[in-house]
Amino acid sequence: MKIIIAGAGEVGSHLAKMLSSESNDITVIDSDMDRLESLATNTDIITVWGNPSSIAVLKDAGVESADLFIAVNPSSSQDVNVVSALLAKKLGSKKVTARINNEEYLSYENKFLFTEMGIDLLFYPEKIASTEIVDLLKRTASTDSIDFARGKLQMAVFRLEDDSPIIDCKLAEFSSIASADNLQFRVVAISRNNETIIPNSDTRFKYHDLVFIISKRDVFDKLLRYIGKSNIEVNKLMILGGGPIGEMVAKQLSKQIDVIKIIEQNKEKCLELSEKLSNNVIVVNGDGRNTDLLIEESLKEYDAFVAVTNSTETNILACVAAKRVGVSRTIAEVENIEYIKLAESMGVDAVINKKLITAGRIFKFTLSNKVRFIKYMSGTNAEMLEFVVAPNSKITKGKLKNLSFPNDAIIGGIIRGNESFIAVGDSEIKAYDRVAVFALPHAVKEVDKFFR
Repeated sequence: MKIIIAGAGEVGSHLAKMLSSESNDITVIDSDMDRLESLATNTDIITVWGNPSSIAVLKDAGVESADLFIAVNPSSSQDVNVVSALLAKKLGSKKVTARINNEEYLSYENKFLFTEMGIDLLFYPEKIASTEIVDLLKRTASTDSIDFARGKLQMAVFRLEDDSPIIDCKLAEFSSIASADNLQFRVVAISRNNETIIPNSDTRFKYHDLVFIISKRDVFDKLLRYIGKSNIEVNKLMILGGGPIGEMVAKQLSKQIDVIKIIEQNKEKCLELSEKLSNNVIVVNGDGRNTDLLIEESLKEYDAFVAVTNSTETNILACVAAKRVGVSRTIAEVENIEYIKLAESMGVDAVINKKLITAGRIFKFTLSNKVRFIKYMSGTNAEMLEFVVAPNSKITKGKLKNLSFPNDAIIGGIIRGNESFIAVGDSEIKAYDRVAVFALPHAVKEVDKFFR
């Protein structure tokens, strides 16, 4: 697949590395030669220096024959992204997508307007990140979660602490014990020591495992006691960082949470937030790196703490400080991917990474049109996908246990009309079913072939 990426910033560089490993032909455009040279030293790509909104530069990069054009210049370059994507489509690129920084563009009417002009997808990483944080604050027992078909099935991720009743249990034993409550679920993966395991009945759970479970949403409340988890109610929330993510989180939750406090270092931004947000959102001007300030602002009285400044290190350390004074739920924006495991090992309950969030949206375009969505899960290098089954596709040709489905992938659940099922070896999938699949990266393309 021929893919052109306009923008060699953090998001563009991550996409280039990820997509080049999938045997795609990658070209990256950027006006900063240093960024291009840095990316080219460790990634198999072609670089083109120049302004991505220049027609000559776009033609030099070969947009006329591109399968996919991705405009991901930094968030301040929204106009460049939109213009370059529109030009690429008119010049011949089959599919184009652009990063934006304006929530207004995502309204139904405006998205339709951009679709009419030729842009296949607009994405706002900060908006997606804020929505994920809101979901994590509603489901505080898990470190990550996904809804399929508006909640008919859900996958949640749980970290096993030293008091978890299932530590040292085999998967078969856990399933047998939980079956006493007639709970239908499937453990689709375990992440342990930087390795993702597709488990079998003899796999044992270990301390600090991340356990990926798929089930109906109402089952999870009953499952929590078997795992040793419980949800907490968030009535007081402190947010470190008043940038786009912090602002959108406060805006979305201000009607649901009694008190929200934002700590922001920029005084002008503080004034702006005070005018824009609800009365129950308190804005404090101060440096969140100063733990004494957080304690003075009664940090220990808050149920949850979210750190979304521009500094990964600040976010992690502030969350660690919050945990030490007794805050039950901490969430950090961690943009250095290599720091994600570090953050988790230091006790941060959940992490958000815009690059991974964006990658899932983009990677969908490299697969068949049977993929409804794809998400990279925190704590693992694997992906969660939802497929719509094509008539006469390979996945419909018999029981799952007889189909030679890739070993590094597992089908978790099936949605058929208004019904949902947990997948087992005897399950048979029918045309137009929606199917939830957990897969390691190298298995995704092979999995995709089963649903075409």
